[in-house]
Amino acid sequence: MRKSIFVLALVMVFTVSLIVGMGTQAESSPLPKVGVVTTGGTIAMKYDPAKKGFVPAVSGEDLIAMAPKLRELARIELIDIARIPSSYMDPPMWIKVLKSVEKLLSDTEVAGAVITHGTDTLEETAWFLDLTVKSPKPVICIGAMRGASEVDFDGPRNLENAVRIALSKEAIGKGTMLVLNNQINAAREVTKTHTAQVETFKSGEFGFLGYVNADGKIIFNRQSTRRQHFDPPEKLPRVDILSFFTGADGRYIKFASEDGAEGIVIVGTGLGHVNPAVHDAIEAALKAGVPVVMSTRVHQGRVQPVYSFKGGGVPLKDKGVILADDLNPQKARILLMLALTKTKDPKEIQKYFDK
Repeated sequence: MRKSIFVLALVMVFTVSLIVGMGTQAESSPLPKVGVVTTGGTIAMKYDPAKKGFVPAVSGEDLIAMAPKLRELARIELIDIARIPSSYMDPPMWIKVLKSVEKLLSDTEVAGAVITHGTDTLEETAWFLDLTVKSPKPVICIGAMRGASEVDFDGPRNLENAVRIALSKEAIGKGTMLVLNNQINAAREVTKTHTAQVETFKSGEFGFLGYVNADGKIIFNRQSTRRQHFDPPEKLPRVDILSFFTGADGRYIKFASEDGAEGIVIVGTGLGHVNPAVHDAIEAALKAGVPVVMSTRVHQGRVQPVYSFKGGGVPLKDKGVILADDLNPQKARILLMLALTKTKDPKEIQKYFDK
């Protein structure tokens, strides 16, 4: 009898030890960590009846609380930078966001970083980060097309999807991505195409990188191969975007050149065309030592030197105009800003646009 009691006691001690051991193991294996940097935008706005419109009103903590599934996916390391419309975003804020992202990604426990942002200039911040973040860990930029006080607010779903992507091993090395409406886009190729619809971000002829399924599964179909890296300075050079239009006389190019612009991006027509007056203004800017990049107002395709009339691509290139390839004007500006931190030689800058 005593022997049976002794054996039973041993079994109970072993069982308790096993349970305690399992608990200790569970406690030593926490959820993975994901960094979240919040900057504002519609995803952080609510309708204000007194002001008759949406205004900044949602903190980073509030936004995370609106996506309760995050607690099941990851531990969130939050850096709440700002609550501004994305039209207020500027180069100093880009650098601030970059430093926050790099700080998060330097933590070995952090799998990736998510940036919440307004959609109006989201593609620009995403492209800047794609060019400047050193870590191969995923960086995902998101926003929302509907405010937090709307019944069909799309912010929590976009945030949840972004965290899932940040945790995906397949996302490593794919650079900065822009994710809305379950669709994953590469920073270089994506642009906003509709003022109000949730399916506003498109990658044109390239297509999406992948999707987030309804069950949360991440599916990648491809990756962007045209990527490069810059170490940004504390201050970026001033680059102006100036649009060509029928009847333009080039005076705005002359003003920008004389007013201190360190570079100019021209939004041309077609393959990158302007009229004779603007051609002459561009030539004068080049002679004054101001690099000029030719982009286009056409949504798809590349700037190419095909036509030889005055203002066409052939004479412009011959005079030293840099061709933006397939980058839209706002992204061409960012690449020119970063390239100018390395060189002011148009031939050398063209190499960055050709990569």
